[in-house]
Amino acid sequence: MNRFDIGEDGWSRGAQQLPSPNFDARAADTPIDLLVIHNISLPPGQFGGPYIADLFTNRLDCDAHPYFDQLRALRVSAHFLIRRDGAVIQFVSANDRAWHAGASSFCGRERCNDFSIGIELEGTDYEPFEAAQYDALADLTCALQARYPLTDVAGHEHIAPGRKTDPGPFFDWTHFRKCLIQKEAVASALPMLRFLHG
Repeated sequence: MNRFDIGEDGWSRGAQQLPSPNFDARAADTPIDLLVIHNISLPPGQFGGPYIADLFTNRLDCDAHPYFDQLRALRVSAHFLIRRDGAVIQFVSANDRAWHAGASSFCGRERCNDFSIGIELEGTDYEPFEAAQYDALADLTCALQARYPLTDVAGHEHIAPGRKTDPGPFFDWTHFRKCLIQKEAVASALPMLRFLHG
């Protein structure tokens, strides 16, 4: 069994669960077929601490750091966050629509939140991600493939070009693909995902 096995309710048994109010229901009969990879750090370039989780659960103290002032009106979420050490936090059931992609388009389809699952990696555009993050991302992706009809994976930068740059130049798409192929081979029934990048 995958450590991040996804239940029928859309929640991962292996992730810490911190439910966010920032979600809504997907339209009926909408296939969930796109995985979107992001990066985030709060404050930018700083890792650890409660601030990402606080942002996604509307508990961020916007007076705690000057950068946070611009986030006061922001209501966002992702389905999952993978910390630098590979720990995974889930904020929204994958059955529901998290507010992670914003204005976006994939293969001619607008509003990627409608049909995607968003995974945030704790990181930046300016430094490499950790091996534990790739390992957790590959395991989580396989768990999601086992529950949903995922066919494609893309970065936020690919579905919102010019507006977003994450997961950025230091996200190693080739390494992620290799990790995922190894995991998929173990769980031999899983189809191979198409990568928009690489």
